[in-house]
Amino acid sequence: METKYIFVTGGVVSSLGKGIISASIGKLLQARGYKVTIQKFDPYINIDPGTLNPYEHGECYVTVDGMETDLDLGHYERFTGIHTTRNNSITTGRIYKTVIDRERHGDYLGKTIQVVPHITDEIKRRMLREDEKEEAFDFVITEVGGTIGDIESAPFMEAIRQLRWQLGRNAVCVHLTYVPYLKAADELKTKPTQHSVKELQGMGIQPDILVLRTERHLDDGMRMKVASFCNVDLECVVQSEDMPSIYEVPVSMQQQGLDAAIMRKIGIPVGETPAMKPWHDFLDKQRNATREVHIGLVGKYDLQDAYKSIRESLNLAGIYNNVKAKLHFVNSEEISKANVGEKLKGLQGIIICPGFGTRGIEGKIIAAEYTRTHDIPTFGICLGMQMMVIEFARDVLGLSDANSREMDTETPNNVIDIMEEQKNITQMGGTMRLGAYECELVKGSRAYEAYGEEALIKERHRHRYEFNNQYLEEYEAAGMKCVGINPAANLVEIVEIPDKRWYIGTQFHPEYSSTVLQPHPLFMSFVKACIAE
Repeated sequence: METKYIFVTGGVVSSLGKGIISASIGKLLQARGYKVTIQKFDPYINIDPGTLNPYEHGECYVTVDGMETDLDLGHYERFTGIHTTRNNSITTGRIYKTVIDRERHGDYLGKTIQVVPHITDEIKRRMLREDEKEEAFDFVITEVGGTIGDIESAPFMEAIRQLRWQLGRNAVCVHLTYVPYLKAADELKTKPTQHSVKELQGMGIQPDILVLRTERHLDDGMRMKVASFCNVDLECVVQSEDMPSIYEVPVSMQQQGLDAAIMRKIGIPVGETPAMKPWHDFLDKQRNATREVHIGLVGKYDLQDAYKSIRESLNLAGIYNNVKAKLHFVNSEEISKANVGEKLKGLQGIIICPGFGTRGIEGKIIAAEYTRTHDIPTFGICLGMQMMVIEFARDVLGLSDANSREMDTETPNNVIDIMEEQKNITQMGGTMRLGAYECELVKGSRAYEAYGEEALIKERHRHRYEFNNQYLEEYEAAGMKCVGINPAANLVEIVEIPDKRWYIGTQFHPEYSSTVLQPHPLFMSFVKACIAE
């Protein structure tokens, strides 16, 4: 079958959940047996989100091929289980850079380079994924970041308008808008949706399907009003109500016939509604998990989205362990030796979070010491693992001045050092060790058991600094074992203290590969240890 294209745009306000809707559409089409991919086009000029502050943009998600991307790609992967790549995350910066590089190279034969057609042609080329003809997809879902009417998203809208004409029935536009509830008037208001659709129509795009984001249930009269004002069939006006969990959204969309409406618009026979049994089994587990396990996230970003994948990985592992993971943020900047016991009180497990820079690291080191000496299950990720290593050196190996070269360039005991290939790099974005690398596990270790006794695994990285192998024998002799090694570069990937109930640090980011139907084994093992605690 010819590839079909679904464009997902948003109106009224941002943060409506376009990523969740895109991921849900992907999941529903997958359940019907189609091969699907989902991509995100972001209108900002950064080449990628790798240099953006998590407060501004949430976490940076890393693909298997080492692209730093938007956190929505995490939703796409968790819902569908597909592996996204650098081709699934495009920014205005990347589009312009490609066009400018070509112009400098002389590819345009002296023509005047303009937004239309040169920028829009490059956007269209990437929306159609013309560089990947060897991998055929039945559906390509394209989410455009931001909101209709943003100045920076205008070239993307123009590209979609052109593609709608070019592709005919092979393209569908899904527009997500907000229906606010006015408490004083006790009324839901559709006017913002009408304005948003009018603006879209003014750009030459008629949406085929409307998804109305709402905190209150919309009756058929309200949906009919929207349908008639916006030139959309009633069956193509779907509501996205607040759900107890984002994982309920695909089921709600299926019940309202969103996937069926898309297929009718494209001209594909709808057929039977897929049962999606594994997904429903997961939701049943989620609803039945009443017992709580309290886990602390020790980090410096007091923002849900900053540790999005870690939070979701813990939630998923909790559900599969039949518990509700209650997550508590503990600001590492506020932790001292005097208050650490109070700060971590009542928590059955601790995650020492990843990050960059010196802010809040001493608090992480104090937390690592407290959990190690009190035998509280502890999971250190990337910088978190490095802080566990530094704490062990200071407290157990007696190297009181041990540190990372990142934090102290003059430290005599650089137990964490900059990687050899990173030493001459001066640029910031996209210059770290990024993407999936192999790791060999030591048989009989807790990590080896967690992975189901697999000896060779692959996990994703995002770091510049590493465990300094000159100290390896000292650590091993004192009880901190290096149980995961990258076979190509001999880098330490996993450390653990076997004498403790669960005390493991990973240089990689396991949270990037945890999905709804396949929770990550290390998170599963960690949550199990927290429950026992």
